[in-house]
Amino acid sequence: MPGGRLTQQERRQIAQGLADNLSYAEIARRLERPTSTVTREVTRNGGPAGYRAEVAHRATEHRAHRRKQSAPRTARTAPQPHGRDAGEVRAYEEVFTTVMITSGMPTMMSRVVAALVLTDSGSLTAAELAGHLQVSPAAISKAIAYLESQGFVRRERGEGRRERYVVDDDVYYQSMMASARATAQVVATARQGVPVLRPGTPAATRLENIARFLDFVSESTARAAEQARDILHTKPAPSPAADADTAADADADADGSAVPPAQK
Repeated sequence: MPGGRLTQQERRQIAQGLADNLSYAEIARRLERPTSTVTREVTRNGGPAGYRAEVAHRATEHRAHRRKQSAPRTARTAPQPHGRDAGEVRAYEEVFTTVMITSGMPTMMSRVVAALVLTDSGSLTAAELAGHLQVSPAAISKAIAYLESQGFVRRERGEGRRERYVVDDDVYYQSMMASARATAQVVATARQGVPVLRPGTPAATRLENIARFLDFVSESTARAAEQARDILHTKPAPSPAADADTAADADADADGSAVPPAQK
């Protein structure tokens, strides 16, 4: 299987595959490349409708030239905990980011979400995010403001005056509820327009249909999110120390050495 960067000829094959309405997986198979490589390439360079092989090739060369002139990306090559392979983690972060972009989230916001979600603590400072992603603090600040409005992140007071940006384990629940609240505002605004445009007219009827549809979808989404959170939300695994204490208590109960609460 070929490795390294895509060649100009491979980019032309990608463009032809897109023109032929082939899937990313089929294009990747013909190139003998991972599907994630084709997905990232197309997403970074205009998407399926806007991808142009020559433009993509020049843009990639420009990015490579800029990387050579920038500071070493030490934050992204730091040793990984739990025996993880640093290269595999970086590659997966690229894939995760690409999927977020494809779903409609802006590029920088997608990169910030990926960095936070794939961190065990689920929280990073602005400086840590800027170092990891090799971008300016201003870019991080703009991304965080957007993500807060969408319910993806929240702020916590860290050491000193530093703020930490946090994603909770139920990050998508929070985001879906924020989306439901925003949709409810659209519903209310649409219904305000019905009397203005006079009930029964085509425009007023259109607004009422929009309101009814979005109201139903919003309520259904919020209800499903609540139910899924209650049923599926993963609780933190007990620590080894807690397991040992539980086992010791069980052994004590079994041999009668435990003291009943009334006798303590």
